[in-house]
Order: sequence, then C-alpha cells, then structure tokens
Amino acid sequence: MNRMKNSVTGRKILLDTLREEGVRYVFGNPGTTELPLLEALQDESAPGYVMALQESVAVIMAEAYAQAAGEVGVVNLHAGPGLGNGLGAVYNAWEGKTPLVVTAGQQDTRLRLREPLLGHDLAAMAAPLVKWSQEARCADELALLFNRAFKTAREAPSGPVFLSLPLDVMDQRTENPALPRSGMHTRSTPDPDGLREAAGRLLDAEHPLIFCGSGVARAGAVEELRRLAQRLGAEVYNEVLPSRVAFPTGSPLYRGWAGGDMSRIRAAAGKADVVLLVAGEFFEEVWFEDARPFPEDAWLIQLDDSPANLGRNFPVHCGLAADPLAGLRALNAELERLWGEPQARAAEARTRALEELRGRELEQWRQGVRDSWDDRPISLGRLMGELKAALPSGAVISEEGITATDELNRALEFGPELDMIGSRGGGIGQAFPSALGIKLARPESAVLAVSGDGSALYTIQSLWSAAHHDIGVVFLVVNNGMYRILKHNLARYRSRAGHEAGPPVSALDLTPPPLDFVALARGFGVEAQRVEEPEALAPALARAFRAASGDEGPARPFLLDVVVAGPG
Repeated sequence: MNRMKNSVTGRKILLDTLREEGVRYVFGNPGTTELPLLEALQDESAPGYVMALQESVAVIMAEAYAQAAGEVGVVNLHAGPGLGNGLGAVYNAWEGKTPLVVTAGQQDTRLRLREPLLGHDLAAMAAPLVKWSQEARCADELALLFNRAFKTAREAPSGPVFLSLPLDVMDQRTENPALPRSGMHTRSTPDPDGLREAAGRLLDAEHPLIFCGSGVARAGAVEELRRLAQRLGAEVYNEVLPSRVAFPTGSPLYRGWAGGDMSRIRAAAGKADVVLLVAGEFFEEVWFEDARPFPEDAWLIQLDDSPANLGRNFPVHCGLAADPLAGLRALNAELERLWGEPQARAAEARTRALEELRGRELEQWRQGVRDSWDDRPISLGRLMGELKAALPSGAVISEEGITATDELNRALEFGPELDMIGSRGGGIGQAFPSALGIKLARPESAVLAVSGDGSALYTIQSLWSAAHHDIGVVFLVVNNGMYRILKHNLARYRSRAGHEAGPPVSALDLTPPPLDFVALARGFGVEAQRVEEPEALAPALARAFRAASGDEGPARPFLLDVVVAGPG
C-alpha cells in the first residue's frame, strides 16, 4: 500500500519536469498518442499549450520561442507521420543550434511487434537531426530521461533532442519522481596561451577582418564583439545565413553577410592579414568554388564554444574553445592591456575609411530608392522605406524575405533597438510561425513577420494559430508572384555550367491562378488588406500595427499582402 501511495504516473513526471525547467509553453499538434500529455496539461499550474494545424508549424514556433526567450523550447508531435512532418523544421533547429526538446507520442509498447497504425521506430527517425534520441521503455526511466533531455539540449553546442513517449508508459506508475533542474555554470574561458597569441596578432594587424555568426547573439556577446571591432577598426561580415543579429548593422564597420561561395568570400576578405572567426559556421556555401576564402598569408583565429567547430573546414593558426561572451570579454581585456597610441591611430584611420565607404554606398542606394519611389508595382525600396517609418520602437522582425532580404537589410538598422530572428537551416516557411513564437516569448514587443509569397504558403496554417490564440503579430507578404530566388539561381546555374540562356521556366511562377492572401487570411480568422498602390503603404502599415498592438481594442493578428516589383 505504501509503495502505491508514493508512486506517480509518467505523465505526472513530465508535468513536474516542465515546472522544474520553467517551461511556459508546449507547442504541438496532437493525436491519440498525445492524450496523456494533454491530460497532464489540464492542471492549472501547467504550461500553456499552443496548438498548430501542422507539425512543422509547431516546431518552428517552438524554435523561435527558444531563440527569443533564451530558454529550451518544447514541442510535442504525433507518432510516425507527425514526426516525419516536423523533421524538416527540426533540421533548421539542428543547423541553428537551438535548444529544443522534441517529443512524440508512441503507440503502446505491447503493440510493437504487431506493427500498429502510425507506428515506427521514432528514435531512429529523429536521430540524424538531433543531439540525442531515446524512447522511454518504462516509467522508471522517465525522470532521468526528461532531466537529461533538457541538460543535453542546453549544453554547448546547444541543439534539439528527441524523446519518444509510448502511450502506456505515460500511464505507468513509478516511485522515481521528477528530478530537480541542475544549477549549471558552464561559461568556459580561453586558454591563456592561446589568448595571448591571438591578442598579439590582432594588435599588430594592418588589415584585421572579423567574420561572425549567430552564436554571438546566443551567447549575449554582441556588445563585446562591437567593442572589439571598434577598437581594431576591423571590417565585420556575417556568416552566410545568419539567424540572429550578431553585430549592429548600422555600424560603418559592418559589411553585410558573406557570399555563398568561396570566391565571393575571398573577395570580401580583400587584403586581410589577420582574420577572426567568431561563433559561426565557416562557411556553409551554396555554390562550389575551388578557392581559398582568405589570403594565403592571412593569420586565422577562431573562437567557438564547440571544439569540433574549430578548424573544421580549413586549418586555423589559433583555435580558442570558449564561450563567445567569456572569450570576447577576455580578448578585449588583453587588447586593452597591450593597446598603445600607434595601434589607436591605425584603427582610427581604418574606421574613417570604412565610414567614407559606407557613406558612398548608402547615398548610392538612397538615390536608387528615390528614383523608384513612385514605381508601380511597388518597389522594394519604397516598401522598406515605409516599413522603417512605421515600425514601433523595440520591434522584432521574423525575417524570410528571400529576394527582399538585401533591401530590408539596407533600409533597417538591426541592433539594440530593432531585433531580427530568422532560421539558419534554409528550410522554407519559417517567418509566419516564428513570429508567433517570438511574440509569446516577448509579449511586450511589436513583432513583424516578413515573408516572400512562396515561403508563406509552406506554413499558411500559422494564421489559424495566430487567430485561435489571439497572438497580435503583423504578417507582411512580399508578393511578386514567383519563386524569384530560383529564377536568379537558374540564371547563375546556367552561367556556371556553360549553358546558353534558355527560356523562362514556368514551374517557378506562382500564377495562374492569382493567389488571394487576403481571402486565405480571412478564412483562418485573420484580418487582412491587399496593397497595390505605393500611396496606400503607409496607412496600411499603420493600420496593421495598431491592430496588433491592441490600441483599438483586443490585440489581433493582421496580414498585409503587398504586391511588389521583384529585383532585377
């Protein structure tokens, strides 16, 4: 009797673990095997359940929530097909090193040999795309499994993990209750010898160059990197597909994102004699080029919290395994100790040259915007200019503009006053559901999703979740009626392969029929407006942000379908 009195069910262990870990939301798309979880979440002290109509939407919401909140995201999927639907989005979380606990309900273990409906080896399905993948065999294992899942998701390099939860195991009883969350302090500092060597090389550099990645933002190290670059007067480039703001984009030192092939990266490197690579993937190319990304005599320093990342694609002279914040802080301190007047004068001269270059580039871009301001269809320059004027202070943008991204980055200055959260893996359809996860993590911030029309269609079901849960975000569809990025890439492919320019490929067009995003949005319960005239942009944007902010009653989502001219 006493043993039964002190025992708990598997679903109770899950609920208690979620409380211990401070989980505020569980994202999911449920089925029969998830009923124990839903039953547990009826408890008044349980996390909120955010429902999606498709599994990839649930995973993307959870990933964006994790990035925006700085916490582990939790998502629950349904058996074999549900996990399969979500794995494309899990890939993005894997690439982005997002800490995520992915669970899926599994069929009753007693049915395993009968090959039940929806059954499969879920742990094997997930394993290639997660850090750790397990299936619970009995309730006695659950406390340690849940505890280890959260620990493994957090520890460097962070990333998604997977747990398969059989239906019967969640109802079994055990005397092993949920474990408390461990108090972990894991910020590692650089090796002192390596730190001195790196600082000495940077001190003597004539053409210092920095490539940074999204791990800078994950570690909260943006300000330390800004201080370092400003001290050195160094050019700063982002990794090929950034998902976070790793460096203030309004700084004259910021030169944009690295190109998608080694030749373009090499062109960006210029005459660099010392190159610092910080907390990113260097480099994930789009096109093969048989080229080295740096000058032959450049001295390479790499700082990352994962030793496996150091020197992975090319040898480095000084690899520093350290937390990015602790490492950059130590590097700044060492440089400050060694800094002298000659270094300060050289850094000031480099900074002035970059300021002048930035000024010329901005004026050239502004002239182009002025020249196309009244164009019909609406120019991307006009759209982004009006957007800049309309954005509330402290906004966050969920960005997947594709061919509109360059114009967005020229018009807006991302940094402390304007944040951006994207997705690293390259999977399509991230912007809409990401905006929902961001808003739940940062309810005080205005949140805008910027998406190409083709991308939006991958996860259009997100609109239902926005309406169902009253999540006040603005969805902006940049509508050019085609997969324009693929048309650009087709031209480049033909050129690289030596093919003659061929006819347009109709498979890359999204019309006919014309896509009616307003009707789609209203069908999901979201207010919407189509914008075709440039003069209508400013009032439409103002209307959308008022609706999402709750200035005119309860906050509600709003979609703008803006018809634009694509870039050349």
